[in-house]
Amino acid sequence: MNSNDPRSTQNGSIARPEERGRQEPTDVGDLARTTRTPLEAILSRSSYDVIVCGAGHAGCEAALAAARMGARTLLLTGNLDTIAQMSCNPAIGGQAKGHIVREVDALGGEMAVNTDFTAIQFRLLNRSKGLAVQAPRAQCDKKAYQFRMKQTLEMQPNLHVFQAEVTGLILRDGAVAGVETNLGCAFKGKTVILTTGTFLKGIMFVGDATVEGGRMGDFAAKRLSKSLLDSGIQLERLKTGTPARILGRSIDFSVCEEQKSDSEPTLFAFYDTREEMFHVEQLGENRVGWGPNTRSTSCWMTYTNDQTEAVIQANLRRSAMYGGKIEGVGPRYCPSIEDKIVRFSDKERHRLFLEPEGIHTDEWYINGLSTSMPMEVQEAIIRTIPGLEQAIITRPAYAVEYDYAPPTQLQPSLESKSIGGLFCAGQINGTSGYEEAACQGLVAGVNAAAKCLGLSELVIGREEAYTGVLIDDLVTKGTQEPYRMFTSRAEYRLLLNHNSAELRLIDKAAQYNLLPEARVTAIRQKKAAIEHWVSRFEGTGLDARGTLADALRRNLQVELPYAFQALSGAIREEVLYRVLYRGYLEKDFAHIAKMKAIDAVRIPSDFNYETLKGLRNESLQKLKKIRPQTLGQASRISGINPADVSVLLVYLRK
Repeated sequence: MNSNDPRSTQNGSIARPEERGRQEPTDVGDLARTTRTPLEAILSRSSYDVIVCGAGHAGCEAALAAARMGARTLLLTGNLDTIAQMSCNPAIGGQAKGHIVREVDALGGEMAVNTDFTAIQFRLLNRSKGLAVQAPRAQCDKKAYQFRMKQTLEMQPNLHVFQAEVTGLILRDGAVAGVETNLGCAFKGKTVILTTGTFLKGIMFVGDATVEGGRMGDFAAKRLSKSLLDSGIQLERLKTGTPARILGRSIDFSVCEEQKSDSEPTLFAFYDTREEMFHVEQLGENRVGWGPNTRSTSCWMTYTNDQTEAVIQANLRRSAMYGGKIEGVGPRYCPSIEDKIVRFSDKERHRLFLEPEGIHTDEWYINGLSTSMPMEVQEAIIRTIPGLEQAIITRPAYAVEYDYAPPTQLQPSLESKSIGGLFCAGQINGTSGYEEAACQGLVAGVNAAAKCLGLSELVIGREEAYTGVLIDDLVTKGTQEPYRMFTSRAEYRLLLNHNSAELRLIDKAAQYNLLPEARVTAIRQKKAAIEHWVSRFEGTGLDARGTLADALRRNLQVELPYAFQALSGAIREEVLYRVLYRGYLEKDFAHIAKMKAIDAVRIPSDFNYETLKGLRNESLQKLKKIRPQTLGQASRISGINPADVSVLLVYLRK
């Protein structure tokens, strides 16, 4: 688990809250009883260091990271009963997403452990392919995941969880000073993190029917959207959706294909470097959860057919999206079923996954059948599918349209360029997916706490983690559609295999005290052992066959040292990975060295791009809008070419 007892202030490390002479948080009732104006009252009181608005996957990681660093943290949510709600599929991981979850664990986050303790199916994707593209995935018990995360937040020192809808920002001298709520009380904060998900002016669509809300059964944050616009934050619209839920007892599984859980699960957290092993009871606490594969279930596959397509084509204009009711752009890589039928008309069928929502419910999720069709059309579509002819729908599929703030308005730390102390993470930045939200939330939480504690900001490079790729893509290129992480987005993906996450990020985790000292020591020892054995393999001669490493790369039969075979599986796998892919990895390291030279060239925040001669007008406008911090970031802006970079470099040298 993460350290809840930050170390001393020597050498720039983090102080305990009591050592900084902080007062206890202001009581809400005290604020309500004051006779001064709300703004005067709030600015005269002691404050929180970090206020997190929203308790989805980004908000949970942000709040925990900030509190664990010793920052006085407040987590505000409109509904305490939907903390860490899995609004769509109750699954974590997958291609690139699984890599991100392991990075979250490497930086002291909670998503990996929470998944391992509440999973009902584990699968390692791309098992037959190379180690670089293999990725863990787990189907979770929806409610158990939610309850365990809520319990973790409630037990976390330095963290106050409170139910209230945030309705607006309080600004002072160009920076945040706190937030207003729907309860008529305000909270003062040095920094604010917005993790609003799909709630900003959220509207749900089921055919012609529309309902305001961020998800079915919840509210829409309309007043907060207005406050952001009034504060100068640009907002645009995006769209996402979710399939219908059906009762498992109404499914005919005999005509479906079974997908069993892996017999040996690939877990998300790194337990080989933890003092505690996988168990539910810790420190005498009664925690939600169970051991891996002790409550495993199967998922099932079925397919659409010609009848399905015929029903959709006949009712296409009744779809909220195709009927013109939705303005926002939907996710390209997770399209609705009507989108699939239109865009991939050459395909005879589309695969669907039937996935349980938990072990204490009979609701099932139809993965791949997202739609915004009217209810009667949804029912007709579902009943054309083998195994679902008698399906009983418990919740309709729907599309949701919401406001997001284009992320080019943010610095690489996820802090706003225009409002000091304001950070954004998750779907408000235009991303989709729990995992993408979680890693952003963690980075925003660390940086908000670091700003209050006088520490340098955390910026993760593209060569260090998928998290770094994601954030750099967002703040540099922006996104016009819900952003989803893929391995293909990372130019150094061979360096980012999921097993190496804690090795790559250990220095950053240690710098911000995100891990207990014992785990930091264990990771460094693991890293040293891997480097030792890689060196030994490369230096051990085998007659004319070259070194032991050469023989492995040539796929020759060789006997590995007994001492190596006695090591943990995690160490052995990483050693063999580095040996087998040595040539490719060295090419990546050489390219990274060149790029670091470009990234080392800083661009002043007040640089006047109008003075540049020879720039195309398009390039000038993009540089002025994004205001990159380094020459390397400038080179990655969409539309900026090498000639533009050369012009910029000449002027920076002057």
